[in-house]
Order: sequence, then C-alpha cells, then structure tokens
Amino acid sequence: MIAELGLAALWLAAALAALQLVAGALAQREGGEELAALVRPAAIVQGLLAGFSFLMLLVLFAQTDLSVKLVAMNSHSEKPMLFKLSGAFGNHEGSMLLWITVMALAGALIAAVERRLPEKTMLATLAAQAFVGIGFYAFLLLSSNPFERLPQPALEGMGLNPLLQDIGLVFHPPTLYIGYVGLSVAFSFAVGALLTRQVTPDFARAMRPWVLGAWVFLTLGITAGSYWAYYELGWGGWWFWDPVENASLMPWLAATALLHSASVLASRDALRAWTIMLGVVAFSMSMVGTFLVRSGILTSVHAFAVDPERGTFILGLLVLYIGGALLLFALRAGTVSEGERFSATSREGALVFNNVMLSAILGIVLVGTLYPLLTEAFDVRVSVGPPYFNPVGAIFVVPMLIVMAVGPLLRWRKDSLTRIRVPLAIIGAVALAALILVSLLTEIAILPLLGLVLALGLAVGSFMPIRGRKLRLLPISTWGMMIAHFGIAVALFGMASESAFSEETLAAVDVGGSTEVGPWTVVLAEVRPTAGPNWTALEGRLLVSYKGGTATEVDPQSRNFWSPAQETTESALTTRWNGQLYSVIGRQVGEGRWQLRLWWKPFVPFIWYGGMLIALGGLLALIGRLMADLKRRSIKSRVADRRAEAAQ
Repeated sequence: MIAELGLAALWLAAALAALQLVAGALAQREGGEELAALVRPAAIVQGLLAGFSFLMLLVLFAQTDLSVKLVAMNSHSEKPMLFKLSGAFGNHEGSMLLWITVMALAGALIAAVERRLPEKTMLATLAAQAFVGIGFYAFLLLSSNPFERLPQPALEGMGLNPLLQDIGLVFHPPTLYIGYVGLSVAFSFAVGALLTRQVTPDFARAMRPWVLGAWVFLTLGITAGSYWAYYELGWGGWWFWDPVENASLMPWLAATALLHSASVLASRDALRAWTIMLGVVAFSMSMVGTFLVRSGILTSVHAFAVDPERGTFILGLLVLYIGGALLLFALRAGTVSEGERFSATSREGALVFNNVMLSAILGIVLVGTLYPLLTEAFDVRVSVGPPYFNPVGAIFVVPMLIVMAVGPLLRWRKDSLTRIRVPLAIIGAVALAALILVSLLTEIAILPLLGLVLALGLAVGSFMPIRGRKLRLLPISTWGMMIAHFGIAVALFGMASESAFSEETLAAVDVGGSTEVGPWTVVLAEVRPTAGPNWTALEGRLLVSYKGGTATEVDPQSRNFWSPAQETTESALTTRWNGQLYSVIGRQVGEGRWQLRLWWKPFVPFIWYGGMLIALGGLLALIGRLMADLKRRSIKSRVADRRAEAAQ
C-alpha cells in the first residue's frame, strides 16, 4: 500500500504541475485573473505531494520491502539503517525522484514567499518551473518508476554498491541536487523575465538569493564529493578530471559567473542580457551533467542508468529546455535594454573580465569532457586528463585570480588604479616575496609555483577591502565576499602544496617491520580479521610517528562485502596542521609480508578547508542580502504609510 500511495502522490503532483503550467501561461493574457489565482496553490500542493512521495520511498527502504523492485535491487535486510535510507537515492530511480522532489519543494517555496516581482513575471516564472518539472515527472512515471512492484517478492535484496555505503552518500547527492535545482529556479526566473520583458534590478534581487543558495550547496556538494572520493577510493587523489566530477564543476562555474552578474544587475542595473544568458547556461550545464551521469554513456560509480532509452529521454529534455530557452533568448534579446554603462576600470569591469574567464574555463572543461565521448562514437578511444585541463585552464585561471584580488578594491562605475596603488603594492610585494622564497627553498614545477604565489597574494588581497574601514559597520555581505575569496586562496594553497610536495612509498613489510614516507615512520604492528554488519575485513594496525615523536595507531582495512560481493579499500588518515598521512593496506605477498601504500600530502586538508570557507562566505552573503532586502522593503512600507497618512 505504501508504494501505491507514493506512486499516486507522484501522479497527482505531475497533474498539478500541468495545471500550474497551463494556468500560469493563460494568466499572461487579458482576462486570466481567475486562472492566476490557481498557480501559487498548485505549486505549493505539488511540492507537498512530491515530498510525500519521496517520504514513502524512504519508508519502503527502511522496511526493506522486497516486493518493490527498486528496494530488491538496491538494498539488503542486513544493511545498516543509515545506508538503507541513503540507498533510497543511491540508484537511478531514487535519485531522479529526489531531483524532482527538491525541484517541486523549491517551486512551492517560491510560490509561498516570493513577492518582489510583478505578478505576471512571478506567474511566468512558476509556469516555467512547472514546464521543467513536467518533463522530469514524465521521465519518472513513464521510464523510471521507483515504485514498481515485482511479480513475486524477492527472497533477499541484492544490496547497494559497497563504494556508496559511506556517510558521504548521505551528504553528497542531496547537496548537489539542491544546487542543481536552485539553478533550475534561476532558469525559470530568466525565462519568466524574458516572457514579460521585465529584466530589471528587482528581477535580479529576487533571483539572487536562489542563485546564492544553489551556489553554496553546489560548493558543499563538490567539496564533500572530492573528500569522499579521496578517502574512499584508496589511491590518494582528490580530483582526476573524471567526466562525472566535471559534471558538477561545470554548473558551479556557470553559477559563479551568474552570481556576480546578478549582483551587478541588482546593484547597478547593468549586464541585463548577460545575466539572462548565464541563467540559461547555468541550468544547461546541470542538464548536461544529468545527461552524462544518467544516460548510461559513462561507466562510473555515479552513473546508474544503463538503458539507452532513458538516455534518449533525458537528451530530448535537454534539447527541449535548453533549445527552447535559447530560442526565446534570441527572439527577445533585442527587447532587453543594455542597462547602465561603466568603465573598464571599475568593479563592474573586473566582474565582467572574470565572468569571461569563468566562461572560457567552462568551455575548456566542457570540450575536454565531451571530446572523448564523441571520438568513442567513431571507435577512437582517447583520454583527456590533467595534461590538458591543468595547463590550458591555467591560461585563464591565472589572470582571473589576479583580477579577483584587485576587483573588490575598485569603485563602481569608474575608478583608476592609481587610487589603489598602496594595496596593489602590498599584494604585489607579498606575491613577489612568495615567488622568491619558494624558488630559493625548493624546486617545483611552474604550475604549483604559480599556485602558491597566487594563493598567498589572493589571501592578502581578500582582506584589503577592510583596510581603513570600521569593521563593525561592514555589511555582512561584504564579509561573505572576503571570506569566500579567502577560501579560494586557501583551497588553491592546498592544491598547489599537494601537487608540489607529496611523497609516496609502496613497500612490502613484515609484521613488526617498518618503512618511511616523508617525515613519517610507519610500523606494521599487526594484521587482524574484523567484521562489520555486512562485511568482513583484514585490518592493519599501524603505529605511525612524525619525526620520531609519539606513535599513533591507525587502522586501514581491506573489506569484503558479500551482497553484492566486492572488495573495497578503507584508507586511514592521520592529520596534522601541516598535512596528512594517507595509509592503505593491500594484499599479502610472500611469507608474512603485506603491501603498504603510504602518501605524505603536505597541506592537503587546506583544499577542503577552503571549500568550506567558500561555502561559509556564500552563506554570509546570502544572509546579508536577505537582511538588506528586508530593510529595503521595510523602508518602502514606511514611506508608503507616511504618504497615505499625508494624503488623508
């Protein structure tokens, strides 16, 4: 009965999405006021029904209802409850239901709270959101039903991919999906503004919190996914330019550009057409990522769908949504006025420059991701990895980071570099000192060297905007900008240090024997069997000491899951302020000798510290913007009340 309730709620939500679309479209015409009254309630109830449907799926997985095909294929009665619940979206059908649930709840929230736009623009936005939702409802109900029953209940479930049985599954997909869906909201706002020709600062102020929220969640999702892959896969890498990794990076790059463009439009009434275009491109990249991960053209732990029909369906949705939006933009772009002009030497000019750089980086990642797939269609296999992405991307990343350090120091509209010559001299002196010091102390490749120099320069430049200002008077959004930029510097420092200074040791060690990696001494004290709820393992007890100091015990494992049968590596991490020791135990070789693979990775945790700082900066900026909007509306309300009193 639970599965039937979930499916019925999904059908009803799809029907309400259709009603929301039709009513919102007809409300744009004269005499559509009665239909307009249906749009917001339809969006709110649709969100509640989609949420109820996903809740029913969670209940089915919690109960391990093996009469439901999805549960039987992706769960097991002996799996821990946390992974039973997270397994509900650790598969194709469940992940797509999570997608449409978040989208519907976002639409419901817009309908419930958003009052800043003209009503026709708001109704057009909700209609566009429903139009996007209908395609995903159709995809779920017609080709990926998560509530399908088996003719006979299974005796036992097949279990979840062991690589996904990790706490990372609880955080990584939901945060990414909230980010993706937030970009669908930005897309809907852009379409609504184009339809009603209302591309105004009010439109940007209404859209900006949604873009900021999406960007924060995307940042958290990418950071969590990177760290999850780093410690779970057992090879010590935090990013490998895998197509699935790129599928999340591309929307983030577009969202970063959109966020800055929307801020310029909201504050200075400029970059109108650019903001609309980026709203379309950002959601386009999330759709491209969905196609890559869900179409079956990739073989990955993230890629669930293997049915070509599903991939064709998603490709059709991508062409429909993105092609339609680009056609609408082409038809209406001429009606979007240019907005206010500004000098190249201004804060707007710096933001435009960096948006162009971000767009170029996005193009590089997109080409590098799709090119191997295109050549494979002609039976030519090529690999595109760090040798392409790193140097080609650096051509645009380096000037972007330089301008990022300088841009916040510039005034709006028009400025000159001579006015900020002192902070520029300070930033330049720090960068030059870092270049000389690193070059004298060590020999490293050019890209890591540039990374360290730029990281230190940007770290100093991030806080230059507070120079000479009273800290207690600074807006929260300004603090958010500085912390986010500082987070980029911190993450870049970690990336450059890991690339430049990492050391690796692969050794075969007897029990009681030792080996070294960097400043660490590692003793293999014992190898012992252990067991978990649905796995057995060989666990190595390692005694690790830094520069001959007190030994610490760490316990890497080689696990064997039995449903499904798979061997995984569970690394052990030892973190100090200046880096991380990464330990992996392998197979037994010869008489009593065990493989140990060890990495010393200086400052590698700074990569994820930086990611969290970036997200924190975005959150503070979001809070600051919301507070500013509330203050602005309060002032408008008081002014209106005074005028009404004066009129009386």
